[in-house]
Amino acid sequence: MTALARGPVDRPPVAFWRHVPDVDHDPGKLAAAMLDFHRRFDLDLIKLMSSGVYCVEDWGCRVAYTGEPNGAKRCTAHAVQQASDWTRLAPLDPGAGALGRELEALRLIVRDRDDDAPVLHTIFSPLTIARKLAGDRLAQDLAATPEPVLAALGVITRTVVRYAAAALEAGADGLFLATQAATAEAFPESAWARAGEPFLTSVVASLAATCPFTLLHAHGKQIYFDRLATLAVHAINWHDRVTEPSLGEGKRRFAGAVVGGRGRRRDARRDRADRGSRPHRGPRVRAAPRRARPAPRRRRPDRQVLRAGMSAARLLPAAWLLGSGVP
Repeated sequence: MTALARGPVDRPPVAFWRHVPDVDHDPGKLAAAMLDFHRRFDLDLIKLMSSGVYCVEDWGCRVAYTGEPNGAKRCTAHAVQQASDWTRLAPLDPGAGALGRELEALRLIVRDRDDDAPVLHTIFSPLTIARKLAGDRLAQDLAATPEPVLAALGVITRTVVRYAAAALEAGADGLFLATQAATAEAFPESAWARAGEPFLTSVVASLAATCPFTLLHAHGKQIYFDRLATLAVHAINWHDRVTEPSLGEGKRRFAGAVVGGRGRRRDARRDRADRGSRPHRGPRVRAAPRRARPAPRRRRPDRQVLRAGMSAARLLPAAWLLGSGVP
């Protein structure tokens, strides 16, 4: 938290995370997995790794783990099958169903953690949720019949705002706000400006007075960085090793903290080129994974490797990336 306020720190904070698809529908087991991972690697924050589709289960999506290497679950049947289905969406109770299940895991983590590492719960932007609800047909419906989609986005936004407040009340120290839609790969900029940005802005505005740490994650390539940089969030994370801007350029274009790191061995050379040999001068950069690692089926001999990478990151003025997967 000192780093976010740009106070003096001895090193950039370091964190990485992973999916646990075998236990992420059980609050107790999910909390235990998160705490075990945190204790094993002595990280600087705890990110609750809920299933990436928990946010659409209560609207009728069927979800399952289908063997993705990154551990992510997928919608195996979308809730929105035809354009008229958008009108059937109603606001959700943040304490019930899948939403309530994740809040219970959050409470257990907050209760049982051994240190003061902040706990972040993951929430998703409204357009990201709409895309999970409908899959590829979202873009078609936005183009052909935008009014019901925009109305549904309003319903989704109200649910996200209420759920974010419930997460903070449950003990979260901050929120990992993920968008998988603020990219040219997903939507033209005009569509993002109409259906993505206004609703995400509403979510961010609702957090201004209550959330001490909002970490915005922009997933994908060709992200609309400058549009996202206008949002009142504390930090932005993006795939800085695979898409523009670079971490250094992002620091110049965003007033808050930037979160990036290292994903592949060859990225170390690029890290050094970005940083040069200057000593650490300020907490502008945090360390995090571009994506998340799935839980290994057995303990793998990677602990010394990861700890060595963390030690290096803590000595350098830019963040390192220590993982692969999805938010």
